[in-house]
Amino acid sequence: MRIGLVVDSACDMPAEFFERHRVVVLPITVKIGDAVLADHRNEQATLQFLESHIATRGAEAETMPFTVQQIRELFLDRLVIDYDYVFCLTLTRNRSPIFDNATKASFGILNDYKPIRTAAGYSTPFALRVIDTQNLFAAQGVPALEAAAAIALEESPPKIRARVEQIAQITQGYMIPRDLHYLRARTRAKGDKSVSLLSASLGSALDIKPILHCNRGETAPVAKVRGFEAAARKLFLHTVERVRSGLGSPNVCMSYGGPLSEMHALPGYNSLRGVCADHGVNLYESVMSLTGMVNVGKGALMIGFAADGPAFSD
Repeated sequence: MRIGLVVDSACDMPAEFFERHRVVVLPITVKIGDAVLADHRNEQATLQFLESHIATRGAEAETMPFTVQQIRELFLDRLVIDYDYVFCLTLTRNRSPIFDNATKASFGILNDYKPIRTAAGYSTPFALRVIDTQNLFAAQGVPALEAAAAIALEESPPKIRARVEQIAQITQGYMIPRDLHYLRARTRAKGDKSVSLLSASLGSALDIKPILHCNRGETAPVAKVRGFEAAARKLFLHTVERVRSGLGSPNVCMSYGGPLSEMHALPGYNSLRGVCADHGVNLYESVMSLTGMVNVGKGALMIGFAADGPAFSD
């Protein structure tokens, strides 16, 4: 059986992952003023965006995921022929309509695929499963890695689905924003009042950085630390502890809203890299997606891994 994997462009993983596993990306379009940029997981294009004058207006941006019709067309034009079964893993539905759009599109796809496959010479049925990763950005990469590994091992679709959903339940995503005023402006533009003017002003004045945690679609701060570097160090050391305690999946995914050399220079990074190597844990790094940086601001740090237990330890 030919099994394919689809993710949206908010899934922060290195280009090598997409290429090796032939992962199909649902692009998210970013509109800033008159400029329209499609996020296709191109790190060079993302870094160029950061350096352009457009980046200064990022808080005003609109992000537009693939519509129901666009997803339907992608599957019927290509995927129902290339594969017999497709897993589509999306950004948490609490933060994006991609899951709902893909789910709605799936009904039309399953109703209309037969004549297309027959004309291509395939008489077997086609199936697809849309799965909410219940997380975002680098943390989306954790269940995606499990899906890709299971597909490579030629596991059955029911086993792949069960494993991916199990890992999604215990995937912990952590993010440290660098600019609270930007984050507040961005959340207000989207109708989200979770970052108040007072907290943004106090946080900026005192250089307080929150460490935000996402699991099962719910996002909340779990720590506040003075200074971005100190917050990064705390998050790296927390991840070190979780790696030493044992992960539910041998992978840690990280993304950064800028050149990766800046992330490598943060205190605690080398310790995490060394501990992952010592414990046989794969460390995946990528520049944060254009979609991610537009939503949380440049210079943000994101880490995801699968583990049970407390969200954070002080």
